[in-house]
Amino acid sequence: MVTAQSRQKSYADAKRRNVEFAVGDKVFLRVSPMKGVMRFGKRGKLSPRFIGPFEILDRVGHVAYRLALPPVLAETHNVFHISMLRKYVSDPSHVLNYERMELKQDLSYEVRPVRIIERGMKELRSKSIPLVKVLWSNRSEREATWEMEGDMKEQYPELFDK
Repeated sequence: MVTAQSRQKSYADAKRRNVEFAVGDKVFLRVSPMKGVMRFGKRGKLSPRFIGPFEILDRVGHVAYRLALPPVLAETHNVFHISMLRKYVSDPSHVLNYERMELKQDLSYEVRPVRIIERGMKELRSKSIPLVKVLWSNRSEREATWEMEGDMKEQYPELFDK
């Protein structure tokens, strides 16, 4: 039993990062997008985004920090677990453009389609599936995704009225 425990501990320790921040450090805060389209019966995956940088005011316990948030995020609690933070390395030439996002209480935000960029067909053996390439809000054109046309017409008919 001890051998098995030590083996499992060695696996866990290999992947652990010891991250600590000092008061006054700048950090990015992780926010999660919520995509309104169901793809193949599952939530569509969009990578988490980081907003900020925000200054650390003080340490709360061993793994939590209090951040100085702007007035836009006043309704959000200002203490975050270390897993929600990423260190910001300052660079004088680094220019940050702060995109305003409507964040919910659980630090997620709604991602809505802006327009259809391209149309295409997925050819299978016995049928063809119409697809559309959708540009999402708060995303660049490089991050546009291919979605099924029927699902998009059902959820966002305003994109097809034009």
